[in-house]
Amino acid sequence: MSPVRRVKLPKNHQSLSTSQLMLQVILACLPGILALTVFFGWGTLINILWLCLWALAFEALMLSLRQKQPSFYLKDFSALLTAVLLGICLPPSVPWWLGIISIFFAIVVAKHLYGGLGQNIFNPAMVGYVVALIAFPLEMSTWFVPRSAMNIPPDFLSSLSFIFTGADPGIDAYTGATTMDIFRNERAGLTLAEFWQQNAEPGFIAGLGWDWVNLGFLLGGIWLLYKRIISWHIPVSVLLSITIMSLFFYDSGSSLSAGSPFFHLFSAGTMLGAFFIATDPVTAATTPKGRLFYGALIGSTAFIIRVWGAYPEGIAFAVLLGNFAAPFIDHYTASKRPYEQ
Repeated sequence: MSPVRRVKLPKNHQSLSTSQLMLQVILACLPGILALTVFFGWGTLINILWLCLWALAFEALMLSLRQKQPSFYLKDFSALLTAVLLGICLPPSVPWWLGIISIFFAIVVAKHLYGGLGQNIFNPAMVGYVVALIAFPLEMSTWFVPRSAMNIPPDFLSSLSFIFTGADPGIDAYTGATTMDIFRNERAGLTLAEFWQQNAEPGFIAGLGWDWVNLGFLLGGIWLLYKRIISWHIPVSVLLSITIMSLFFYDSGSSLSAGSPFFHLFSAGTMLGAFFIATDPVTAATTPKGRLFYGALIGSTAFIIRVWGAYPEGIAFAVLLGNFAAPFIDHYTASKRPYEQ
């Protein structure tokens, strides 16, 4: 029988098998997935289930080609976690074929062509997302308008029809850009107060629905910290760097203001990126000091891309840059014996 693979967790916590670790992270995603479903309809959940099927198929295919035992490795939930994270990141209106392309690059290219779980240097879900974003920017920038007093997202059957046939889900379920995208590209010289007066529902600080989505992933992230599935270094460093950068460039009365700290912390994929993406134990920095530098690099890069880059959301690009720099960061932050200095 093949030995049970184990992943080392933060200090003072027992090690868990890979399957236990992946399952815990998937469960922690549930509050955020629930918020996405409530505010944006069933599309996210449909994407997740669709991508899970293809993730398992591609995983089994690659394991067979690599002459490994699929029945053992498919039970570690790593392919399912990649599919869940990628399904969360994709817009709920994304067509079915784009989901297949994304998960193909995530599982086949970013994971197995590098040697499989534990050998990949880039986060597979972020590779799949970035490939789709660069190749199909229109499809990747269109979301269902969130639930409000004036709009109801499409129901399950309408969402299913829209994703797989492109059929119009109805006049009450139209599509549009996200709040971050509107803030980045359609602000047209408005001050922050003027922008929010035109584009926000009362009581929301980061765009309708996005506050609750990020609160959901924050809740899941806190649970992962409590269970010591992840350490605090990376998420705290990511969020702190975003906060500092946004404070530095924040001016509530200026049309050049980059947005408030609350806006950047609770919009788009901030909490998902900080707690679930950047903390990937395979591709992240591993030393305590290195994790702080790693998180700061991701947070500051994400903010720079959001404000001055070509894309309204920069978490995925920032994580891949952090993955690339992780070995370098570990090398220069690892404790060395006197004779090694």
